[in-house]
Amino acid sequence: MEYFRKLTVWGKLAGPDGVNKRMKKSTVFIIFTLMLFLAGPAFGGPDGQPIDCAHSTMAVYVYKTGILSTLGHNHEIEAPIEWGEVKGSENSSVELRINSSKLRVLDTEVSGDTRATIQATLQGAEVLDVGHFPEIHFKSAGVEPSGTDHWVIHGNLDLHGQTHPISFEVTLRDGLYEGTALLKQSTFGIIPIRVAGGTVKVKDEIKVVFSIALLK
Repeated sequence: MEYFRKLTVWGKLAGPDGVNKRMKKSTVFIIFTLMLFLAGPAFGGPDGQPIDCAHSTMAVYVYKTGILSTLGHNHEIEAPIEWGEVKGSENSSVELRINSSKLRVLDTEVSGDTRATIQATLQGAEVLDVGHFPEIHFKSAGVEPSGTDHWVIHGNLDLHGQTHPISFEVTLRDGLYEGTALLKQSTFGIIPIRVAGGTVKVKDEIKVVFSIALLK
């Protein structure tokens, strides 16, 4: 009651024009607030949220090719995220780091010895060269909204001692940021593995699939 009594006194002092102007401003503010509320979740939080590494996944898929590709097989590699952070607001961003020595070959259709050989090749000088390049790092340069709970991320990837721009799409689904990125090994100075004179080899293009959770 006290609020309405003050409002009545203020209205008499301000006059009808002043009241109308202030009511219009209040209405605009309320509508703007409702629009923000109904817009749904933004990309991350305004102050930055750490990535929940324990509940986030990232996998790399390398596919066979060549004349005798039936003799080879596809590769699935686990790439656990070491650290990461996602920020929202007007300057939305995402950054993450991966320890290259922790990538693990998951190929289930081969023997343990073969898997160990592939693992050694992955970490060796021919591919990741983890002794010289122990970290894989991505940092966004821009986050572009492209629909409800959907964004296009533009940024730079540091891999195998080289930095190149990449872009990929991200969708927020059931509290997880999910997406797929396509990369070419040769772009980062990695020569796709070939055996038997090149008749058995892997494709230059690889697929990275991720599902990222944020700490609350």
